[in-house]
Amino acid sequence: MQIPSLAEIKRELSYLNEKELREYIVDLSKFSRDNKAYLFFKLYGRDQPGLYVQMVQEDLELEFQNARGNHSYYAKKSAQKIRRKMNKLLKLSKEKTDQIEVLIFFCERMKEYGFLKHGNLVIDNLYKTQVAKIQKLIAGLHEDLQFDYEGRVEELE
Repeated sequence: MQIPSLAEIKRELSYLNEKELREYIVDLSKFSRDNKAYLFFKLYGRDQPGLYVQMVQEDLELEFQNARGNHSYYAKKSAQKIRRKMNKLLKLSKEKTDQIEVLIFFCERMKEYGFLKHGNLVIDNLYKTQVAKIQKLIAGLHEDLQFDYEGRVEELE
């Protein structure tokens, strides 16, 4: 089965009326939890700008509380699991500031919950990679915003 390109899909969508579009969107949201979450943040994010960051932070905080960080092996596996979930959630927002906030939150919690105390190479590399992502995202921001985040990033390093 040959799947059409995005341009062809956009063209076909332009021919549909509002009711048909609404039905397709609802059907699409039923297929996966990710589609539903994306739709939720797009619809409610306009009225409540901090909603995305707040909900993602609550989700990650719950994951950190349930993580087993007392042994190096379990800490590594838990950190990788939380990072996978975070990366999945980061795809739902294209706002760089939201992504930076979530990444900084993740790194702060890694320190707070003692994941870095084990000296595990995988955990250390995972942490450094996230800090590098933060720095790369900050480099693309306006100078005023860069200054605001630089102090928080220095604490992470």
